[in-house]
Amino acid sequence: MEQEPHVLSEIADGVGTITLNRPDRRNALSVEMIEGLASTLDAMSTSSDVGAVVIRGAGRAFCSGGDVRDFDERGGEGNGAEQVDPDAIRAQQEHQRRTVGALHRFPKPVLASIGGAAAGAGLGLALAADLRIGTPRSVFATAFAGVGLAGDFGAAWLLHHLVGPAKARELMFLSPRVRGEEAAGLGLLNWLVEEDDLDERTAQLARQLAEGPSHALEGMKLNLLEAPLVDLDSSMDAEVPRHKQTGLTADHIAAVRAFVDKQTPTFPRGWHTP
Repeated sequence: MEQEPHVLSEIADGVGTITLNRPDRRNALSVEMIEGLASTLDAMSTSSDVGAVVIRGAGRAFCSGGDVRDFDERGGEGNGAEQVDPDAIRAQQEHQRRTVGALHRFPKPVLASIGGAAAGAGLGLALAADLRIGTPRSVFATAFAGVGLAGDFGAAWLLHHLVGPAKARELMFLSPRVRGEEAAGLGLLNWLVEEDDLDERTAQLARQLAEGPSHALEGMKLNLLEAPLVDLDSSMDAEVPRHKQTGLTADHIAAVRAFVDKQTPTFPRGWHTP
């Protein structure tokens, strides 16, 4: 029997949807999944047909992280060796940059739809999105302590910036299962909806993002990415050229005219490509 691809993708109405597709393994990462996700993100980042991206998991999990069953079969993540393989370090660094890193710096809005567990490396993928929507059965867990690993795929950095250093330490060291309502309270979820409403609400939000002013949204994301790295004056200085550049776009002209006419703006189709 031909194996299903580990990553599915489609583009419709300006929204690129990426589905992690190993439901029998709770969408645990595989090399094929990592490479498929990386290449899909790369293609969608420059596609004029994509104005926003949704990342989701097939079945009842978002992504359970590393494949622990696979670890067991090959003698642990270190493959039973006594020393770390430098090539393995370089390969994983590249995988992380092209997945979590690519999601984090993606030039268009990214919405993660969390229908179940986001754990370990899967937590990193979820937190690298700009926005997250989930349900009461969504679960966030670092999970690394439970398998004796220090953690990867940006989980520590992303948690530090999302929930603060003290809570990040608690989540990393003790690895509690943070469910939907608590996750929303911590800021890990932007929206908490009923399970039956998840797909519809995800689609609504994604369409709203995709139909927005693409140049302005890209500039906003760059401003937000830079904000924690520089002081206020430097941040404001960097904002101005982007702000002025968006003032030259058809998006801006359409929005100003709609505001004056007391209408809802309709932005030109065909999204900006970096």
